[in-house]
Amino acid sequence: MQRILVVDDDASMREVIKDHLSPSYEVLDTGVPEAALAMTLAHKPDAILLDLNMLGLSGFELCQVLSSLSVTEQIPIFIVTGEDERNKAFCENLGALKYFTKPIDFGRLKTDLSWVLSTKKQERREDPRIQLRVVLKLQCRDNDGNPFEVRAETENMSRGGFLCVCSKAMEMGAEVEAYLCGEAEYNLGHARLVRIVESAIGKPRYAFQLMGSKQSESPNAQ
Repeated sequence: MQRILVVDDDASMREVIKDHLSPSYEVLDTGVPEAALAMTLAHKPDAILLDLNMLGLSGFELCQVLSSLSVTEQIPIFIVTGEDERNKAFCENLGALKYFTKPIDFGRLKTDLSWVLSTKKQERREDPRIQLRVVLKLQCRDNDGNPFEVRAETENMSRGGFLCVCSKAMEMGAEVEAYLCGEAEYNLGHARLVRIVESAIGKPRYAFQLMGSKQSESPNAQ
């Protein structure tokens, strides 16, 4: 059964959507937009239904993040919002595939979901870079081959890599395994340090290029 993730801070709306879609899909849901990225990495949904106006991380920001990262960019995003269609073109530019207003036309939603999930997923935009602050764990080895870990906070990310500040100095060419930190840890893939941006007033920033996305849960996850 194909899996749908519903991201909406209105619990009653999530229940209505689940009631309509559960006969045909496995439906997961969250009212916390900040948890949606971790849930996407953990459960690998086939499509995401996303509200726009939520507390904390907005649907606009989350749409751009999900459609920009290599590990999530192929998942079709359906905007489901209480607003009119004035934001439709803007959301499509951010990476959304479909745009629905509330009250939802569930007949059309089911038809569009069935069509999208039965056909080849559309190509996404080329390597957009977005501002996103998340905490990563980088697993590395020193010159003697001894393993160690570094905490990093990203400044921006793209499907090709990320720019971050690290808790420990890194050397050009260093190779790491990058994990997204949250309630659990998720492997973003193997990355290589390709650029160091020196700063006269703070720590240097490190640009890492993602070499591959494993999309697997860290064995250290709790």
